[in-house]
Amino acid sequence: MSISRSDLRDPGATAGAGVASARLIDIPLPTFADEHWGSRALLTRGADDYSDLFSAGAVDQLLSERGLRTPFLRMAKDGSTLPERSFTAGAGVGATITDQLDDTAIWRQFADGATIVLQALHRTWAPITDFTARLGTELGHPVQANAYVTPPQNRGFDDHYDVHDVFVLQIEGSKRWIIHEPVHPDPLRDQPWTDRREAVADAAAGEPVIDTVLGPGDCLYLPRGWLHAAQAQGAVSIHLTLGIHNWTRYAVAEQLAQDALARLRQEPDLRASLPLGVDGTDEVVDQVRKALTAAVEQADPEPAFRRTRRTQARPAALGPLAQLAALDALTPQTALRLRGNLAPRLDGTRLHTRVGWLDLPADDVAAAELLLAGGVLVADELGLDFARRVLRAGIAIPARP
Repeated sequence: MSISRSDLRDPGATAGAGVASARLIDIPLPTFADEHWGSRALLTRGADDYSDLFSAGAVDQLLSERGLRTPFLRMAKDGSTLPERSFTAGAGVGATITDQLDDTAIWRQFADGATIVLQALHRTWAPITDFTARLGTELGHPVQANAYVTPPQNRGFDDHYDVHDVFVLQIEGSKRWIIHEPVHPDPLRDQPWTDRREAVADAAAGEPVIDTVLGPGDCLYLPRGWLHAAQAQGAVSIHLTLGIHNWTRYAVAEQLAQDALARLRQEPDLRASLPLGVDGTDEVVDQVRKALTAAVEQADPEPAFRRTRRTQARPAALGPLAQLAALDALTPQTALRLRGNLAPRLDGTRLHTRVGWLDLPADDVAAAELLLAGGVLVADELGLDFARRVLRAGIAIPARP
């Protein structure tokens, strides 16, 4: 079986095709890309039923039964973040943990009007882990998820902007959102709203572009930089915020610069000391500028960019015990599949993934192409030696019955 390498994709891309259109927006994805992505807010009423992703029961389970620690939780009230010691405690007998969530303290703070923020749910709640991985594959940008649980008539945070795009999914209750256009469009990760407090406050005092109440199933898209504040209405409000960690042209420029500087390190003339008693630097700057320009012209940011992208998301879960059992019991009929969200790429005879790379014998390239094409395979289709190797490497996992 021959498969074009340009067609090789993480199976999450196929599984996730249409995630945004099916569950977040009611317009075609190309229209969203052209008219809203990174530029305009979008409100979608009744986008989907999100009860399979998250619920009040999920909140209670995470806070009281999972043994979470900071920073998986923070709490805020009246625009200020509460100190961690106000909702954490020691883990008790048999543990030396001092910052485990204290459900009693959380309850008291919540009853007193504090908002609960469950952070990085893409790491702690399986339905969201799967959903964010699929969405990230579809969008081509990493996705994180936080949940905001706000008591009636309360707000956790003042007007602010985020340094990533967001999809807001209203789960339970309702929340009023007041949205203003950016004071600093397209902020980078190191350009938070706190650097522009006065401008943000001034803009927030003006006429909003959106003033609406989100109910269960509604979805709001906000590009990074858009100002927003939200307040729960007559009942507890639970919403998910999906943060899209945007790749930018500036990120590509960073990779170009890093590659260029690495090249200049190899130039003896650039490593040489300046003359003793050097008084002016005009001539030196001119020489360095020419050398740097030439290095940028030769720079190839692609390898570093790919490496960086691979580290920005995690592969799908792997059970060590199930993996060992599959490896020990491997037979020609053992059912396997490619591990999800690996960002695999076959470059000649080298297979790159988020969990490392494998150099393959030429005879195994066809098996690698077959594995990367997706679907459930039996080990005999791949060859037992290759199947054993990708199982051991954590690239393939046992397929569920």
